[in-house]
Amino acid sequence: MLVTRVIVLLLCFIFSNPSIGSETVNVYSYRKPQLIKPLFNAFTNNTGIKVNSVFAKKGMLEKIVSEGRNSLADLILTVDIGRLTDLKKAGVTQPINSVLVQENIPSNFRDPDGHWFGLTSRARIIVSSKTRVKIGAIKSYEDLISNEWKGRICTRSGKHPYMTALIASVIAASGESEAQTWLSSLKKNLARKPQGNDRAQVRAIYEGQCDVAIINHYYMAMMLADPVQKKWASAINIIFPNQNDRGTHMNVSGAAIAKFAPNKKNAEKLLEFLASSEGQRIYGTKNGEYPVSREVPRSDLLVSWGDFKQDSLSLVDVASYRKKAIMIADRVGYND
Repeated sequence: MLVTRVIVLLLCFIFSNPSIGSETVNVYSYRKPQLIKPLFNAFTNNTGIKVNSVFAKKGMLEKIVSEGRNSLADLILTVDIGRLTDLKKAGVTQPINSVLVQENIPSNFRDPDGHWFGLTSRARIIVSSKTRVKIGAIKSYEDLISNEWKGRICTRSGKHPYMTALIASVIAASGESEAQTWLSSLKKNLARKPQGNDRAQVRAIYEGQCDVAIINHYYMAMMLADPVQKKWASAINIIFPNQNDRGTHMNVSGAAIAKFAPNKKNAEKLLEFLASSEGQRIYGTKNGEYPVSREVPRSDLLVSWGDFKQDSLSLVDVASYRKKAIMIADRVGYND
């Protein structure tokens, strides 16, 4: 309720400000302002169109639904395939048919009906202690269920969207039965009850609570740039799993045009900019993420980690298995 009230106050201030002209675009964002401001500044410099942005980590979908036709949202920025498909299912997005966007965004990173588009991608990597795990000892997600890792693995909640998407990718690759066996066996190898965010898993390795964890790669970039957390990240090795078969599981940060966008044309222009080489480069560099297009240069840090094989599984397929993934997590009592 508090979050909703804050959003309402911000929207009333920003979108009713008389200084805001007609050449504007309104963005509802799940991403923190400092992560997207450079993008919006570049877009405004290129087009003269002002970007009004409101951030809310929770409650955004509910607000858009409740606003209905009165919503001021033109573009919605969010993360994770689950949240993107939830927007479409809730009926708060509309399709667009942009040749520029389709050319710049690979088909496995966009909705086939044109409702949402991935802009940057994140790898669900494995990290391990530099001192307690030999290089090459783990090569795949499936390796994590070996008895060698009993009591040595840390993860966040099995029903967090990032873990749900990973489980869904295992279902797509190996079937529901095998995925349940994998998750049940992974649970047996946990060093502690699933808890915390991805940074907390790296800290747990640094502090000796576990030796191996599963995280999104960009947290490494963020921790290496943080004076306090740098020592956590420096204590681990990065592993891109499944290079000998399907590749490392990928997810996205993405965007969608709001169903009742009052400034639809400007929203399309902003989406085309975000999907462009310049937009993907700025967005990826600022967030430590990979541009979805292989043609767009990566940041120096990501280049230093080397290239790797990405799972080419369509995120639409990943989303279709999310419900089963959550059911599997419940059945094996992963969070218990």
